[in-house]
Amino acid sequence: MKKGLQILMVGTADTKADELLFMRRCIEAEGAGVTIMDVGVLGTPSFTPEIGKHEVAAAAGTTLDAIIALGDENLAMTRMSEGARKLALERYRIGQVHGVLALGGTMGTDLALDVTAALPLGMPKIIVTTVAYSHLIPPERLAPDLMMILWAGGLHGLNSICRSILSQAAGAVVGACSTVVPVRRRRPRVAVSSLGKSCLSYMLRLTPALERRGYEAVVFHATGMGGRAMETLIEQGEFVAVFDFALAEVANHLHGSVVSAGASRLEAAGRRGLPQLVAPGASDMVDVQSWAALPARFAGRPYHAHNRLIGSTGTTADERRAIAREVAGKLNSARGPTAFLLPRRGIHAWDPEGQPMHDAPGHAAFVDEFRRHIRPPVEMHDFDLHINDDAFVDAALGIFDRWVDEGWIPRGKAGARSAQASSTTHLSTVAI
Repeated sequence: MKKGLQILMVGTADTKADELLFMRRCIEAEGAGVTIMDVGVLGTPSFTPEIGKHEVAAAAGTTLDAIIALGDENLAMTRMSEGARKLALERYRIGQVHGVLALGGTMGTDLALDVTAALPLGMPKIIVTTVAYSHLIPPERLAPDLMMILWAGGLHGLNSICRSILSQAAGAVVGACSTVVPVRRRRPRVAVSSLGKSCLSYMLRLTPALERRGYEAVVFHATGMGGRAMETLIEQGEFVAVFDFALAEVANHLHGSVVSAGASRLEAAGRRGLPQLVAPGASDMVDVQSWAALPARFAGRPYHAHNRLIGSTGTTADERRAIAREVAGKLNSARGPTAFLLPRRGIHAWDPEGQPMHDAPGHAAFVDEFRRHIRPPVEMHDFDLHINDDAFVDAALGIFDRWVDEGWIPRGKAGARSAQASSTTHLSTVAI
C-alpha cells in the first residue's frame, strides 16, 4: 500500500449517508484517507462532509439557493456537476486526491460521468451505479479508463447484498490507486484503430513499423467503446498522428447499431488539426448483437457471426453510398493534414471473392461514392490493393514518413525499441 493515498468520494450525502460512510470505513480500514464531496441539493446530511454542497455550488459560480430556485432537478444537478468537476480537478492538480469513487442512481451517475470524464487518464475512477453497462449511458460520456460496478440491491438503504458491492468498490479504488502506473510520454504516441486480426490484420505490420520509427503505437478496438476512448484521448492531445483504418463505428452509428462510438466518431483529429491517415476498414457492414434476433430489415443479407456477442450484416449499395458521404463530410471539414486511402480490392478479411461478405457491385458503389465526395485539401490515394495487403501498409507509412519530413508530425524519439522487441510486444500496447 502506498502511503498517503486520498480517495475523493462523490455522492448525495442527504440520501446516501449510510452508503458513503460504509465505504469510508472500508477504505480507511485499508489505510487510505477519504474526502467526501456532497452533491446533494435539498436535504441535510446526517454528518459533515469534507466538501459541502454550498462549496460545490459556489465552485459553479452560483449559490445553493439559486440552484434550488431553478425548480428543476435536472438543471439543478447539471449546475452541481459543474462545481463538482471544478473541485475534483483542483484537488487532483495539487495532489490532494489520487482516485475518485462516485455513487448514485441515474441522477448521481449523470453527475459522476461528468466528474470522471474531466479527470485525466491514469487517475483511478470508479462509479457504483444502478445503471452500470446500460444503454442509457451514451458512449461519448465515458472516460477512457472508467470502471463501473452495478449497485445491485442498492436503491435504498444498506443490506447484505449492497454491502458486498460497496466493499468491492472501496477495495477496487484503493487497489487501483496503489498499483496504477503513471502515464508518461516517453515517445510520441500514434493512435491506430483496428478490429481483431481475423478481420483487419494490417496492425500486425503497421504497429511494429511505427515502433521502429521511434513512436509508441496505441491500438484501439473499434467496437464502440474503443473508438470512443480514442476520440477522447485525441481531444486531450495524447497523440501526434492517427491511423484511423477501422471505421465500422461510423457505419454502425449511421445505421442505428448499438455498437456505436457516438455521433462524433472520426471528428476529434480533424477538429484539432491533427495529422490523420484514414481508410474505410470494415465500414461496409453493420454490427449486431449475435445473441439477439436479427432485425427484420437485415433479413436475407450476407451475415457473419464473429462470436456469441457480435455479428456483422452486409449493407446495400445505397447504404454504402450513405456511409461514404458521412465519412467524406467529416474528413472534408478537417483542419489539419488528412489523407484518405481507398483500397479498391477490399476493406476486411470477409469481403474477397469466396468469403461470406463478398459483394463486388456494392463495393464498386462504395468506391465510386468516395471518389465523388472526398475533396481537396484532403489527399486522395486510390490503391489497387486490399486493406490487409502488406503493400497497403507500406504505402500508408510512405505518406506518414513524408509528413514527418515536412514537419507535420514530430520525429520519433531516438533509442526506440529494436524491431525484434517491437514485433514481440506490440500486441500488448498500453498507454503508459
